[in-house]
Amino acid sequence: MTSMSRARVARRIAAGAAYGGGGIGLAGAAAVGLLLAEARLARRHVNGIGGEHPRVPRADGRYGRTYHAPGTPAAEPLRLVLLGDSTAAGQGVHRSGQTPGALLASGLAAVAERPVELRNVALPGAQSDDLERQVALVLGASDRMPDICVIIVGANDVTHRMPPTRSVRHLSAAVRRLRTAGAEVVVGTCPDLGTIEPVPQPLRWLARRASRQLAAAQTIGVVEQGGRTVSLGDLLGPEFEANPRELFGPDHYHPSAEGYATAAMAVLPTLCAALGLWPADEERPDVSRREGFLPVARAAAEAASEAGTEVTAAMPTGPRGPWALLKRRRRRRVPESEPTEPTSTPSSLSGGAPSGGV
Repeated sequence: MTSMSRARVARRIAAGAAYGGGGIGLAGAAAVGLLLAEARLARRHVNGIGGEHPRVPRADGRYGRTYHAPGTPAAEPLRLVLLGDSTAAGQGVHRSGQTPGALLASGLAAVAERPVELRNVALPGAQSDDLERQVALVLGASDRMPDICVIIVGANDVTHRMPPTRSVRHLSAAVRRLRTAGAEVVVGTCPDLGTIEPVPQPLRWLARRASRQLAAAQTIGVVEQGGRTVSLGDLLGPEFEANPRELFGPDHYHPSAEGYATAAMAVLPTLCAALGLWPADEERPDVSRREGFLPVARAAAEAASEAGTEVTAAMPTGPRGPWALLKRRRRRRVPESEPTEPTSTPSSLSGGAPSGGV
């Protein structure tokens, strides 16, 4: 599928989400039976190794305590919250410092040179319709709202055949509520499910097509609500496909510690940019890196096909619809770090993971 045709599909999905349209099929009806049968086999393989209620390391707490010099007033910590599914939670690794939340919190603390308070409410197995509950947990937790929220969701929407218009509608609503509360929002769009080892052909091809279409539509919905997106699809695509033993975890489905570090390196620069921590000259498009202003649907389609590409709103709506800035930021390595001050926040998995979830 070309970038232009992917842009048209993404635009239709996003329009259906905004105006209450019905679902748009991502695979032909004749393929649905095969898709479901092979998806069940793949999930059985994953759950046979990881279990239906896997343990996810708890990483909530404070990072970057060393940035508070003794005898000086303590800087108010930045508040970072992760929402979404098992990838946001960090399923597949054994130490809290290896989870994406911990990696992003420690990296953000290093750039900002101030502590970062992390809370993770992501739930393995969650689909986009669980974001309403997760956002309610975040907004009802305290009188101080998060400075920035990271959402990673969409894989389970594809494997459970949630209509993409419904998926994007839930995600857009979550971004809108968080932005209205004053938080910056960065969304890691749907990963490329065509790279998952237990998934055979032709399901792998269908999964790749569906996940990329959803990722592009997610980008349109998020940008229109004032958030930013980073493509995880192709980031976790060629690199995972080329190095599956290093970048996938023991279940061959979730990222390994190296895989989460790769994803965090791509997302961290966008977090820093959203919080105004990047030099102003780096916010201008770099022509040598093929950055620039595009209609949001075009930018979304390009981002869905390229590793770590960021899309953010840039211009008012024009004759061709909303415009966006497409950035290909240089990745920043992030150190593994454990929280120095665990919080009393209940575990993000207190409700248990839905059966068969990802």
